[in-house]
Amino acid sequence: MTDPNRGVLYPDRLPHFTRLPPGEAASDLVEWYWIPQWDLPEGVESRQAVLSYPAANLAVEPDGVTLWGVTTRAGERVLRGSGWAVGALLRPAALAQLTAAPASLADQHIVLDEPALQSAVVAAMPDVQAAVAIVEAWLVARVGVVTPEARLANAMAELLMTDPTTLRLDDAAERLRVSARTLQRLAHRTVGLSPAAMIRRRRLQEAAQRVRDDPSASLAAIAADLGYADQAHLANDFRRMLGFTPSDYRGER
Repeated sequence: MTDPNRGVLYPDRLPHFTRLPPGEAASDLVEWYWIPQWDLPEGVESRQAVLSYPAANLAVEPDGVTLWGVTTRAGERVLRGSGWAVGALLRPAALAQLTAAPASLADQHIVLDEPALQSAVVAAMPDVQAAVAIVEAWLVARVGVVTPEARLANAMAELLMTDPTTLRLDDAAERLRVSARTLQRLAHRTVGLSPAAMIRRRRLQEAAQRVRDDPSASLAAIAADLGYADQAHLANDFRRMLGFTPSDYRGER
């Protein structure tokens, strides 16, 4: 499983947070389940900046079921009062069966009319294991048989988001033994981002984690290790996506 903390820019600000791996039946559908629970004093907010994985999320909350598309930029989640959510970070094989147009869902969300799922999860909480089991059973039944194309889409996403030696679309195409054009079309149909954008997201997540967790590492060394042309290229990528530079981030940390 990919490191679930990599896209969290300020992990010390998280509320009570549980992550669970999928069961065998849903291993082609879910990267992991995420369950935040919070109970904040009146007037207190918990803000979390997130550079999300290039993947969709299914979220069941007390007031509904929502499918969130892939994001093209960093976002912020603000928690107030008390509440919870039972979410699933979806693999491409699942998303392709939950919406006909993943690309149109980028930076958007849709409410799913699934009252039985919602009421069952509400009844199960705060038993996290039981709530996740309900979501998992629903997903397995809803998606059905995973096709060869869906498995290829999963392999593509895993390669692009976990292999630091994959720096170009052609690298991924060669590894997966398909054409670059095939990967571009597949990513559009099953993720909603281009392969190149997924590679950029992985590199930036890794860079942010290195800047945060290793204060002794030079920014130039981090840039070189992750395949950036130079430190300025890394700084520009940070600023464009996050709104601040690596130096700013390290200083704030």
